[in-house]
Amino acid sequence: MNSTFSLRPARTSDVAAIKRLVAPLAEERILMAKETVAYYESLQEFRIAESGDGEVIGCGALHVMWEDLAEIRTLAAADSWRGRGVGHVLVENLLEEARALGVSRVFCLTFEVDFFKRHGFEVMADQSAVDPQVYSELLRSHDEGVAEFLDLARVKPNTLGNTRMIKQL
Repeated sequence: MNSTFSLRPARTSDVAAIKRLVAPLAEERILMAKETVAYYESLQEFRIAESGDGEVIGCGALHVMWEDLAEIRTLAAADSWRGRGVGHVLVENLLEEARALGVSRVFCLTFEVDFFKRHGFEVMADQSAVDPQVYSELLRSHDEGVAEFLDLARVKPNTLGNTRMIKQL
């Protein structure tokens, strides 16, 4: 197996591979499984890690939530590529993208606390990280990631044990 890989924007033909990467992690309740249509709808947010021989070996997405806030979501690497820098390169690329978009804070909901700490993320304090006016605007969102960020009770059964983390850019 070639040990080099590159990143690129996701294409519609990658959705099946994204689902394959997410499936074992969803079974372990590390990632939330999504309907296929949700992957297509958010495809422009995804970056793909591709091995030298063209295999999709990792994925990650950056979802903008507000003027100054985005979320890294659906970060996954193939088992055979774990510990080889795929997740690291994806996170750094998504953080660069966040900076380019003008976002100053990036959120994630994760079980991989140490991994994200190595990238400068900190565990969020219990209080809301946005002012009350922005909070009320975000409450109007139907996006589950926004609900997770706001720590709303309706997402608690799905996120038990996950840690809310944030990084200032």
